[in-house]
Amino acid sequence: MPWYAWLIMILALGSILGSLMLLRDSARKLPLSEEQLKRIRERNVEQDAKDAASR
Repeated sequence: MPWYAWLIMILALGSILGSLMLLRDSARKLPLSEEQLKRIRERNVEQDAKDAASR
């Protein structure tokens, strides 16, 4: 392969890896209260029951 093809591949991979690292660094946890966590868990249980019933 010519040298410029290697250069393009390295730049593309560097761009992808850089974007993934930036995304990882900018991700943060959502501060949820215990009440919100409880409602989320209840909804998950309800959805699991609906999914199981539909099968």
